[in-house]
Amino acid sequence: MASNVTYAGPEVMPETIPVFPLSGALLLPRGQMPLNIFEPRYMSMIDHAMKTDRLIGMIQPNPDRGDVGPLFQVGCAGRITELAETGDGRYILTLTGIARFRIRDSVGDGAPFLQFLVDWMPFADDYTARFGEDAVDRLSVMRALKDFSEANNLPVDWDSVKDAPNEALVNALSMMCPYGVREKQALLEAADLRARGDMLVAITEMELAKAAGGGDTPLQ
Repeated sequence: MASNVTYAGPEVMPETIPVFPLSGALLLPRGQMPLNIFEPRYMSMIDHAMKTDRLIGMIQPNPDRGDVGPLFQVGCAGRITELAETGDGRYILTLTGIARFRIRDSVGDGAPFLQFLVDWMPFADDYTARFGEDAVDRLSVMRALKDFSEANNLPVDWDSVKDAPNEALVNALSMMCPYGVREKQALLEAADLRARGDMLVAITEMELAKAAGGGDTPLQ
């Protein structure tokens, strides 16, 4: 089990990974997600990952289901970079996002957790840190954050925000935003960082307009 691994591209990734379905959870490349694991099947998943390559795929259940199956087809894999045992039958861990993937087929080997054959190639740019961040409309993202924080009386560390690179800013806000499953999935599947930033701004503006008009909104 190697530590401090770097991933140069899709060709170094495993064909099969364990997958953790979790609604509303969005992991993006180089983002960090804390997890509290207590169900026995997911404890087994963590044990399996720690014995192999420490990779776990995060993916959302599809609320529409139907012909496309119970899960969305695109998720993001993360590497376990921190792990602690609590002493009461839980794991507390941190996943650091590596790259997105598309599900190809399920793997049935008798394990209590889900495993899938996955395709990494559609997201080859994910392995390059800060790829395309110069195209991000930072002013619009910052304005959306300001409007959102003021509308919801949320404190913001503006010094940290000011110093954050565009990739960190867009991805962190996308992961933290309190929007619905479909909005989170759209942010995950955005073609590039510019598209994700634009989508984040558009979703925020729509939800703020709904809130101002008294309509139903994920912010409530």
